[in-house]
Amino acid sequence: MAPELKRATAGEAPFLAACARRRSHYTPVWIMRQAGRYLPEYREVRSRVDFVTLTRSAELAAEITLQPVRRFALDAAILFSDIMTPLQGMGIALDFEPGPVVRTPIRTAAQIEALPTLEPRRDVPFVLQAVELIRRDLPAGVPLIGFAGAPFTLLCYLVSGRPSKEFGTARAFLYAEPDAAERLLDKLADAMAAYLAAQAAAGAQALMLFESWGGLLAPAQYRRFALRAARRTLTALRPLAVPLIYYANQGTALLEELSGLDVDVIGVDWRTPLSVVRRVLGEKAVQGNLDPAALFAPRAELERQIDAVLAEAGPAPGHIFNLGHGIWPETDPSAVAHLVDYVHERTAAARGSRA
Repeated sequence: MAPELKRATAGEAPFLAACARRRSHYTPVWIMRQAGRYLPEYREVRSRVDFVTLTRSAELAAEITLQPVRRFALDAAILFSDIMTPLQGMGIALDFEPGPVVRTPIRTAAQIEALPTLEPRRDVPFVLQAVELIRRDLPAGVPLIGFAGAPFTLLCYLVSGRPSKEFGTARAFLYAEPDAAERLLDKLADAMAAYLAAQAAAGAQALMLFESWGGLLAPAQYRRFALRAARRTLTALRPLAVPLIYYANQGTALLEELSGLDVDVIGVDWRTPLSVVRRVLGEKAVQGNLDPAALFAPRAELERQIDAVLAEAGPAPGHIFNLGHGIWPETDPSAVAHLVDYVHERTAAARGSRA
């Protein structure tokens, strides 16, 4: 059946329909970092406990995950956690200042070999308990997305030791110690596969791998290191009956590489029109890609920007509306409400006119 003629199955959530490139009655919406600092209810909870406590308490993580779903008509929830959480479960000592700072960066073969295997039920049980609590309380038709950091993105923090715009230390490590880098990436790939599989077993209905820093690499380095490791994780997850999503920040130069990745959905930032992305990726669904800054525009301009993203995505099924990166802490929640409602109303009306 031609992709544009597919229909969501009876009772299928619009988000899951879009992941499978089936048409639903409107374009689904969720927002990266939708649970977090722009919400007053999040800030109230955060005023009472530190960030690490939030991520390690199943009850608090579940509450924060559910906050935006209660406030907005979102089509998916995403687990509130941090990409470094499973690394803490592997014994990596971290501080948040506010970004993650690794107390002892990983830069030698001996350190890499000493990294233990992640056993999620033993090492991060609170994450899986949070997934179970969230699934219990989510509204019908709102699936839960589990997530992890992609292996190369995690390597950036482990090797550099702290956040950076360029992660020069980590990138130099790939050139200086390529065999050690590949070994570290393999260990991280297997750990994230186990971590995500455990989230799915606990109830997550889609799994997302965040490659926040892969766009820093030249295509050849990306293929050898980041893509190979991400593929290792995703291949291990493919037998699971859940959609797989891969997000490549600043991945414009990597689209050809991503077209061969065995995932259901590719998430992209705002730097590339979705018409180009869809032409290169072919049969994959796409997620994105409104500039987070557009949420600060007057309503009429915000609507024009939303319309531009929808026009670039085109009428074919398989588009999940999202921002091209995480929502900014200063964002007015009323702008988010307008975004979600406008996408739903606009696309429902357009599909009704084609019915």
